[in-house]
Amino acid sequence: MRNRPKQVGGPTNAPTNAPTSAPTKAKYIAINAFLIFHILAIACWCLPIDSPLITLCKDRVRPYFLWSGLFQSWDMFSPLPKSANTYVEATIVYKDGSRTTWTFPRMEQLSLTERYFKERYRKFAENLPLDQNDALLPDAARYIARLNSTPSHPARTVMLIQKWSFIVPRADGSYIPEPWSQHILYGYGVKPEDLQ
Repeated sequence: MRNRPKQVGGPTNAPTNAPTSAPTKAKYIAINAFLIFHILAIACWCLPIDSPLITLCKDRVRPYFLWSGLFQSWDMFSPLPKSANTYVEATIVYKDGSRTTWTFPRMEQLSLTERYFKERYRKFAENLPLDQNDALLPDAARYIARLNSTPSHPARTVMLIQKWSFIVPRADGSYIPEPWSQHILYGYGVKPEDLQ
């Protein structure tokens, strides 16, 4: 008869499910609460149902969703899909009289990886022209001026321009884009302190 080797360590029939510590339980509860809150809030935000309960939920989560960028406007898809391609660009006039054009990142011109990181620019550019967001225009102009200025080549004026092309349905069900139109949203005279 052979001798069996002795096991090193504790007994083999020790319980595998040791009790979890309080910090581990707290993490588990916090993660689950975070997930449940976001799943329910996003579902309420996206439901196209006009109910007082859904409206109350949207009103409660609106500040957080706007701050975090989780808001979504489903009017792109329903009930009336958007009928125009739009984007916002800026014309920058420098102190020496030269000009350049700067465009917010456009998703159709970016790689898949770049789209992931710059999607908020699309949302920002879609919402910037809305009347209720007029207070954002000076800040956007100052931001663009800072991005496109150097101490030796400072921006003097920034003009924010909205461009759009309506998408017109043909009789056969296909769509054709119309020529591009534009509208000056805002003109801003850059001050020296704006560039610091």
